[in-house]
Amino acid sequence: MTTTGGFQPVFCTIVPPHVLDRLARNEDPALSGPARRSLEHDAYQRTKRRLTTVIGAAIAAPPAGAAADKPHRTVYDAGHTQDLPGTKVREEGSEPGSDATVNRAYAGLGATFELYLKVYGRHSIDDGGMPLDATVHFGENYDNAFWNGEQMVFGDGDNEIFLDFTIPVDVIGHELTHGVTQHTANLEYYGQSGALNESVSDVFGSLIKQYTLGQTAAEADWLIGAGLLAPRVTGTALRSMKAPGTAYDDDVLGKDPQPAKMEDYVRTGRDNGGVHINSGIPNHAFYLAATALGGYAWEKAGQIWYDVLTGGELKDDALFADFATLTVKAARERYGAGDELQAVQKAWEQVGVRTL
Repeated sequence: MTTTGGFQPVFCTIVPPHVLDRLARNEDPALSGPARRSLEHDAYQRTKRRLTTVIGAAIAAPPAGAAADKPHRTVYDAGHTQDLPGTKVREEGSEPGSDATVNRAYAGLGATFELYLKVYGRHSIDDGGMPLDATVHFGENYDNAFWNGEQMVFGDGDNEIFLDFTIPVDVIGHELTHGVTQHTANLEYYGQSGALNESVSDVFGSLIKQYTLGQTAAEADWLIGAGLLAPRVTGTALRSMKAPGTAYDDDVLGKDPQPAKMEDYVRTGRDNGGVHINSGIPNHAFYLAATALGGYAWEKAGQIWYDVLTGGELKDDALFADFATLTVKAARERYGAGDELQAVQKAWEQVGVRTL
């Protein structure tokens, strides 16, 4: 396991680069222009993050006297520039303002903090009370949201394909969970370990939405980014954990490429070895385990996945089989040889991942 003393450069986006690449080639400048600028923004921020990591920037500490069981949120406005963090527009305890984007970002940071604290006893992203910072109105029609290793950043979307990225709370939870992974297993962002990194963020992003809405596994839609796609798009979300490969099928975006089973694993050099594509396989395994167990998914299936992420045995270059094996072990250790163990074993069998 890689410790917090050896962070890899972290820059994780919610919209896969292959989606923006396709949009950037569109003949309509209303679609291609924002996509090209978004890709340029991402390249700049990724390079900046890599250099910052090499230099060794310190992670912000909680303010003196801050309560360990309360979030410390700050929301900034970039004013459609790339300058981070931007101008402070809301801080912890202040009342909502007139900017709905600011208010949604603030609420999403709180919802994420609450799930991790109330369900798993985790105090913020690093389990040490790390402040939760977010910047909104980043870039010009920026078609993405990202975690850069230190804070959340949200674009407004182009209003043609993507709407405001603060709309789905699971997008906020997804990106902040990259921070949790960064401070625990620190999964390498390439190939199967990268797909696991993305999947863990989808899992807990979905759980944060379900927890906020009080939904059982049966009631949840298991969509990532529902409400993000503009009305012209033929689709429901960015990804589906229930049915990977069905989130969208659009003449502009193309068809959702996610596989649900290992036999359909996509081998590609793009998107860091297909991290946003092949995450559909472990995503579907979690969905199968959670729905088999019933009730609230964060209670048992979520606990098992959290145990693996934070347990210290998950290697940073883990393969799907490694992760699956640890979930089986975690289920047995926490719940014994009952329904929980059987549900987890069967879920991985159904997606074609063998446990070791």
